[in-house]
Amino acid sequence: MEEGRVRVLKSLKRVSGWVASLFAVVLVVPQASLFAAEAHTNPMNHDPAVREAYEHFYNLDYPGAVERFERYHQLHSKDPQATAYLLNALIFEELYRQDLLDTTFYANDGFLTGRHATEEDPQVRDRVFALADEAVSEADWRLSQNPNDVDALFARGWVRSLRCTYVAMVERAFGTGFRLALKAKDDTNRALEIDPEYADAKLVSGVYQYVVGALPLPFKILIGFAGMTGSKAKGLALLEDAGKRGVVTSVEARTCIALFLRRESRYKEAIEVVRSLERQYPHDFLFALEEANLRKDAGEGMAGVEAYREVEANMRRPGFYPSIKPELLNFGYGEALRGQRHYSEAAQAYEDAGNTPNIGPELRIRTMLAAGQCRDLTGERQAAIHDYNAAIAAGPNTNRADTARKYLRNPYKGD
Repeated sequence: MEEGRVRVLKSLKRVSGWVASLFAVVLVVPQASLFAAEAHTNPMNHDPAVREAYEHFYNLDYPGAVERFERYHQLHSKDPQATAYLLNALIFEELYRQDLLDTTFYANDGFLTGRHATEEDPQVRDRVFALADEAVSEADWRLSQNPNDVDALFARGWVRSLRCTYVAMVERAFGTGFRLALKAKDDTNRALEIDPEYADAKLVSGVYQYVVGALPLPFKILIGFAGMTGSKAKGLALLEDAGKRGVVTSVEARTCIALFLRRESRYKEAIEVVRSLERQYPHDFLFALEEANLRKDAGEGMAGVEAYREVEANMRRPGFYPSIKPELLNFGYGEALRGQRHYSEAAQAYEDAGNTPNIGPELRIRTMLAAGQCRDLTGERQAAIHDYNAAIAAGPNTNRADTARKYLRNPYKGD
């Protein structure tokens, strides 16, 4: 009896981790859209100062966006939406710094399990939590005056989803993230009950619906007893509407749709969604890289390799991408070359990625482990040993470090 209870508790913990972390992941790389007619929204979203700040956000100039949202926050104290803008920019500046906006890490469920390396900045953490608390307090006060204040409900739900993103991706605190995801969903669902045309609120609600709907059947039955239900079809419908009509969530919604399609191996559809984002923001490095990642995953062979070379060529054009992450490009390039069995070239690309200054620890471990495997496949055992040791040094207490230690004992022979 006790053994069965333990199994159930472990299953619930796994479910909560899956929901919280995937909920956080699909909210990565958020940007704002242009005016979407007919959708109801907070008028603040159309303020020229907000639009200017988001222009910097579009181009991955997070310091420029943070600076402008700081000023806006000071000018609009006590408004949860203004606080949410700043929180959003700060969180994604930190995720970008740590190379945690690399979608290849989230294309399967490997990121949900095991030990991973992150470098939490205590000062950033404290500011993130303080701003999140501030925004929730501001929204609570407004809702105490008017329980149907849809702008306050949306802002509180958005802030809770942002905090979920931080704690799940940086701290990997899935239990806390799961509770935040539930609260965020409740807020946005309530906003939609009050105003069904408040399209921005459909992002969080849509993500939650899809993630819960995508759970394996045994988990669905398990959480169904707790009153938690979801639907992939309903989730996609909500996201599609947010993508078409959302004012500050259009791009986030389409990013979510692309990631969901990718996880379902519907690569051609995902590529079309990403190309719509590239057309809108042609100088956003991450969108261009995402198309290359998808073409690689779609099995386009050397055409997939060429997609990375196209991004690399644009990186060399002065000012074409205002902000770039060479390590992300080189990692994807290495993956594409490895898929074509060009192991020597792949190893070099991985090593170039892993040796990029200020690379995030999780990405360095992944690149150096992959480089070592490719060196083993080409018979370069000493180079492989060097790469495995580099992976271990970057994150000695991680699952990938354990894998590297295994290959130090016995050369990698292939999957």
